[in-house]
Amino acid sequence: MCICVNCHYVDRCTTYHAVEDQHEQAHLTETPDFEASEPTINVNIRDRTDYIEMEWDVVGCLSFQKEQGKWAKLRPGELVPT
Repeated sequence: MCICVNCHYVDRCTTYHAVEDQHEQAHLTETPDFEASEPTINVNIRDRTDYIEMEWDVVGCLSFQKEQGKWAKLRPGELVPT
């Protein structure tokens, strides 16, 4: 699971913006202005019958500042990405 969903900077972060691109998800912001320090991203690659699936998860970041439920506060009622 991406740690970004519980990060204070999730709606401003260029790294999370890139993860949203990879997952073809709507952006929390179109103009992120925060550059994360040393994010670590796990990329899981699954070979499906007709395509290759890639899942990106930020699993570490020196800029991480915990704000439990930050993503959910920004998108009330939506399922939190896993």
